[in-house]
Formats: sequence, C-alpha cells, structure tokens
Amino acid sequence: MDTSKFLNIKILGRGVFVAALWAFTIWLVYPLLTVRSVGAIAPREYIFRTVLGIGIMIILFGKTVTDLLFPHDLSGKKAVLYSVFLALYGLALLSGIVFMITRVIIVYLNTSISSTPQI
Repeated sequence: MDTSKFLNIKILGRGVFVAALWAFTIWLVYPLLTVRSVGAIAPREYIFRTVLGIGIMIILFGKTVTDLLFPHDLSGKKAVLYSVFLALYGLALLSGIVFMITRVIIVYLNTSISSTPQI
C-alpha cells in the first residue's frame, strides 16, 4: 500500500472523528445555546449533558494549546499560518467555554433564588 494514501486515510479519519466529537458536544450543550431566557429551562434535566459538553470542550482546548505550544511541523510558512489559525481556534474555543460556564452559573443562581422559601 502506498504510504501517502495511508496518510490521507489517516488524516481523513481524524477529521471525521473530530467533526463527530464536535457534533456530539454541540448536541450536549444545545439546550443552553438555544434558550432565550436562561431561567426558562429545568436545570436538573440538562446539568449532566452540559457538564459533559463543557468537559469535552476543555479537553479539546487542552489539545489545541498543546498543539500550539509543541508543533509537530516546524517548516516555515505552514507553521506560521497553522499557528495563527490554531490560536484563533483556541480563542474561539475558550470564549465558548466561558460563555457556557457563565450560562450554567446563571441557571444555578436563578434556580437557587427561585427555590428558596419566602419569609
């Protein structure tokens, strides 16, 4: 078997895996992304999905930072362009993580305030 064909299949397989992982992650955090009022959802139903989705996002962010700090290929122009896009991807991923954690905190605070008995 030709090694270039094997490498292309391997790269395609990794791409499909990462795309499937992102699709699964988006499905996990979808309830918090689409709700208009954060207090309108039942947090107990979605807390495990959201925590798992945020956990996967943190793992992907860690992989991105590792790839950025320890690149595999150090050849000139490709390495610079790769680093720029990887840094932008990392920033977008980090902002998504912060956004989702903020939404979870707001849901938690809204439910804890609404569940306390009025005196």
